[in-house]
Amino acid sequence: MDIGVGLDATLGLTLEQQGELSQEAASLGYTSIWTPESTGMDSFQLCSHRWNASRSVVSDGIDTGIAVSPVMYRSPLAFAMSGGTLSQITGGKFTMGIGTGGAYRPRSRQAVGMSKVSALSLMRDYLVTVQDLVAGKEVNYEGEVVTLKGMQLGINPAPDTPVYLGTLGPAMLKLAGELAAGVCLNWCNPDQIAWSRDRIAEGAALVGRNPSEIKVVEYIRVCVDEDEELARLAFAKSTMGYALGQTVPTQRERQLGYRAHFERMGFGEELADLDQMRREGATTDEVAKAFPAEVLQKVGYYGKAEGAAEAFYNLAKGLDTALVRVVSAKPGVESVLATMRACQPAYRLE
Repeated sequence: MDIGVGLDATLGLTLEQQGELSQEAASLGYTSIWTPESTGMDSFQLCSHRWNASRSVVSDGIDTGIAVSPVMYRSPLAFAMSGGTLSQITGGKFTMGIGTGGAYRPRSRQAVGMSKVSALSLMRDYLVTVQDLVAGKEVNYEGEVVTLKGMQLGINPAPDTPVYLGTLGPAMLKLAGELAAGVCLNWCNPDQIAWSRDRIAEGAALVGRNPSEIKVVEYIRVCVDEDEELARLAFAKSTMGYALGQTVPTQRERQLGYRAHFERMGFGEELADLDQMRREGATTDEVAKAFPAEVLQKVGYYGKAEGAAEAFYNLAKGLDTALVRVVSAKPGVESVLATMRACQPAYRLE
């Protein structure tokens, strides 16, 4: 199992700090550094910056990746151009993860002028066309969402950028098994990782693929601080946007996205109690304080540094690449460094 690190925009890092932390990641033995993407900094350029900084420690740089970029933000050709260019720059050390983002939510589609689409068809169209483009093929494709006629990526030789699918649900996991080079999971316990691999294998069997060739990577959140209550509250707040959503979900919304994922893991009752608090006007801090510790501890780690490595590696069972997704207990680089050092690969428990 490879061990990487994930740094996101919530950490409030400057570009200079991103470079310094990339160097530190390489020094600590991490083999890759990843970022999610929203509407902030362009993640392809950020990955290039981090990779280049790591070269001062590792001559050819450590691997870099995006997990994941919502497809609503780019066309298939734009993904192929950006991802292919970065593969060329890094000498093949870049992995491109794509996902639906909020495409299954009407308000997210409306924000970018997208009509109602099947999320499954959307991702099938993107996987087929982006992977064919980075493989150097001329693409003639007409799908439910994407149409390309006679399009070919003008990069020679073809970059063959690995394209991973960010997914959690059964149908999308099967699609990944059928088409993707890998899968980006999120917020899973080991049982859910095993369940996900079974769904991936089902998809692979449909087209005669060997499921072991489909790599599985996951962010595992870790928040380290000597003040365990401070770490718990920071970790709870990082969880809430996923497990609960920005607003109390409708019955239909509970069957979609991250909410459905957390309920599949058996946390429906606990989340319903927190929803009721929100209906009654509870603040973010009040909900964070009430977030059950037993839920948080099943999908990540918060607390003192000495307990982080063991918890992280227990949660990582079944992955090909486990990523320490840093949750900062306090503003500033030192809190980020504390988590990176607590889980550094040298501490791996066999």
